[in-house]
Amino acid sequence: MSSFGIEEEFFVFDAATGMPADAVSIAFRQQLEECRDGSVQSEMLACQIEHATSVCEDRDQALHELRSFRTDLARQVERAGMLAAGLGTAPMIPQRAPQLADGARYRKIDSIFSGLTSEHYICGLHIHVSIPDREAGVKALNFLRPWLPTLSALGANSPYWRGKDSKFSSWRNIQYRKWSVQGIPPHFVNAQDYDTRIDRIMDTESVLDLGHISWGARLSEKYSTIELRVADAQMRAQDSVLLAVLARALVDTAMETTSVSDRYFPEILDLAAWQAAKHGCEGNQIDPLTGRARSIHAQIVQLLQLVQPALQASGDQDFVVHSVRKLLAFGNGAIRQRQAYSRGALSDVLATAHAELVM
Repeated sequence: MSSFGIEEEFFVFDAATGMPADAVSIAFRQQLEECRDGSVQSEMLACQIEHATSVCEDRDQALHELRSFRTDLARQVERAGMLAAGLGTAPMIPQRAPQLADGARYRKIDSIFSGLTSEHYICGLHIHVSIPDREAGVKALNFLRPWLPTLSALGANSPYWRGKDSKFSSWRNIQYRKWSVQGIPPHFVNAQDYDTRIDRIMDTESVLDLGHISWGARLSEKYSTIELRVADAQMRAQDSVLLAVLARALVDTAMETTSVSDRYFPEILDLAAWQAAKHGCEGNQIDPLTGRARSIHAQIVQLLQLVQPALQASGDQDFVVHSVRKLLAFGNGAIRQRQAYSRGALSDVLATAHAELVM
């Protein structure tokens, strides 16, 4: 059974205007960093905060760490007259260029890709799952390819953009498609093939560094892990943990699989990712093998059947089944955001997201 870690990104908003907060967030970020032993980091924009768990062996540990940080974050922002939320996009953004977080790398990115950074008001959920070596990691990458859209659909939580409903469940994933290396990773023959192709990508002028390899799943260059990046930031800690243990179950299942199919057409996988961003947990998805329409319920049933042995081995079976049923019955983040908006306005979306921060 693999260990895992979770990185959550959050927005900080001005409670009065609903706009992303900039320099105001720096003071309490420093306070959070001081009491969190390096688990709190800056993201590209000054209005964003990232928190990383320690290496987790089980879901209870992960849930405790996420809720503990979220409680501290909520307390800090409320004292400053602000709101914090796990949303995939900021529902409203200013017309002016955003304030960047401190760091030479962010300034360099902005100098090269300013048209993209000016709209980079997006937050994601990044899940690291341990792998024994890079060969095993490439095997897991190949195995994950057809299931990344399903994880994206479950984790869709960004329908609002520039004050309007984008008509997508995950506008963050659509926004991400503008960057140079993104989407479903290609099929790799082995680790050497992976490294060769990464080297070729890095030789181009379109990629600043390895952090710009923004596939929905990739091998980590820092840790012996595979990193999944398709899900939006989540309003509730429980949903983040659900996606994490599903990701772990997929990687563990890949380790027990003798061979991984390479029959998936990249254009169909790309369409499946687009469809997942469009509909989330509503409407049809695309079967990545046949290209035909398929309900999200059928897709999830197949996923749960596939990873059932891994979930049983980790003790996560009942938790996942219960959590998925709850999510389908009451809605993922995108659905709950729209429900909140129907009760009033975007201010209700932010209030709901802030309230769910500590749920």
